[in-house]
Amino acid sequence: MRPIIITLDGYSSCGKSTLARQLANQLNYVFIDSGAMYRAITLYFLRQHIDWNNAARVKKALSGITLYFQYNPITGQSDMFLNDENTEALIRDMLVSEHVSEVAAIKEVREFAVAQQQKMGEKKGIVMDGRDIGTTVFPNAELKIFVTADPAIRVERRFKELYERNPNITIEEVKNNLEMRDYIDSNREFSPLRQAADAIVLDNSNLTREEQLAIALEWAKEKMI
Repeated sequence: MRPIIITLDGYSSCGKSTLARQLANQLNYVFIDSGAMYRAITLYFLRQHIDWNNAARVKKALSGITLYFQYNPITGQSDMFLNDENTEALIRDMLVSEHVSEVAAIKEVREFAVAQQQKMGEKKGIVMDGRDIGTTVFPNAELKIFVTADPAIRVERRFKELYERNPNITIEEVKNNLEMRDYIDSNREFSPLRQAADAIVLDNSNLTREEQLAIALEWAKEKMI
């Protein structure tokens, strides 16, 4: 079977990354977490007190950033490294979540990340999830999946995920954060969240992880022939 590029786009907390990792493992493909890249950039900006409304400061800051993924044999997944530091846990913090959509909306940041993502996909055999992967990063991808789920279910999933690390988090905080990110992602000027015209919609509101994986695998194998 020929190697292909598989893209998964959709709103926050609808299970894109989980499905993308599963697909990559099943197909022996490389999984690229584009969201982790934007989170790492956000973490760097926060640490360096970068004013991301200042284009000149943003460009200068980006020149000091090196991003790459490294396989973690303990978790069996790829961790996000920022300037040779494993930041996989740090980038999932609520403070980063509160600002990542703002940072990801910046033209210079998106150009920086997209260029790296496209280079990673030159040899195909990759699965990448995000907001604009099927529309901007890989518009010619063989398989594009747009993942969606009921908003209330997304809030519940995200709350359970964050509660394990922060028992003080409230479901209202999570709901407000997701609504804010949805609005910013969909209304940003550069590469907004959109369903590609040739994307297949996968609503996983009432699907188990195993069920959605089986559906996506079937779609992938049809494209790989």
